[in-house]
Amino acid sequence: MALLEVKDLRTHFRTDDGVVKAVDGVTFSVEKGKTLGIVGESGCGKSVTCLTIMGLNNRRNTTSWGEALLKGEDLLQMRPSRLREVRGDDIAMIFQDPMTSLNPVHSIGKQLIEAVLLHRDVSKKEARERAIVSLEEVGIPRAESRVDAYPHQFSGGMRQRVMIAMAMINDPEVLIADEPTTALDVTTQAQILELMQKLQADHDTAIIAITHDLGVVAEMADEVVVMYAAKVVEEGSVNSIFNRPHHPYTWGLLGSLPRLDTDVDRLVQIPGQPPSLLNPPSGCRFHPRCSYVMDVCKTKVPELAPLTGDQGHVQACHLDEDTKDREAARLLQATMSGAA
Repeated sequence: MALLEVKDLRTHFRTDDGVVKAVDGVTFSVEKGKTLGIVGESGCGKSVTCLTIMGLNNRRNTTSWGEALLKGEDLLQMRPSRLREVRGDDIAMIFQDPMTSLNPVHSIGKQLIEAVLLHRDVSKKEARERAIVSLEEVGIPRAESRVDAYPHQFSGGMRQRVMIAMAMINDPEVLIADEPTTALDVTTQAQILELMQKLQADHDTAIIAITHDLGVVAEMADEVVVMYAAKVVEEGSVNSIFNRPHHPYTWGLLGSLPRLDTDVDRLVQIPGQPPSLLNPPSGCRFHPRCSYVMDVCKTKVPELAPLTGDQGHVQACHLDEDTKDREAARLLQATMSGAA
């Protein structure tokens, strides 16, 4: 049974230039102890989707509707006081840049203690002890002394660990990680991913990992949602998405992965630029960049449809299934031959 169910989620921003449809009918779910990866180019709406779930968009210029059911309770319909109780306790978020999320004038310990006292009826001493244990859990050395240090005294990787500690300190059931390894070196990235997987195993936490890095998805995810221009274009298990991708945009993402096992002069790229969400293209939003575009793509919006013989895998493309199977097999063969 799904722990978090998002149904037909929409978020529009009012701007001086018009209405930006940042999220336009997104549906997905995540189960306890599982990881859902949400992938796509910058600006596709994946971060806004999760900010909407958390109730963190600016209410003055934002309109959101649909459903985000956490254990059957709609986060979008909660009173602000109830949402504050749930946020940081039942559901928490790791933000992309720790330096903009951590308060530079307060010690790490003070910020962790505040997170505990907000949701738990404990003494300040007990909250401090919990903060130290949480820092130890995420691999901060000498946690008992470093709990009094300030954010600028930590490296980028250590600050990300602090952010994970802050998110996990109240043992949430759902953890949203927004680009958790951005701006970190490769070794530190691997350590952060390994840490998140360990914490997930220890606490049986559901994770939503927002990323543009398909390597992170392959490493962490059980299910994958591919977003393009505010919409879901493909969704399925990680094995199905990587072994039987059925949307031209997904083919482009997989084809543009850098490889170390084959010589290339330049990376394959998806032509063109993502569309403006102020005035997105008619029909399939990917059609101006698609090599397989047909007349129907320019006028008719494709619906998410299941693949034959692949339960849970859906995609939104007007191409016939035989063509998509053939192209998916060709991409997989090219990948395997490169690996050989």
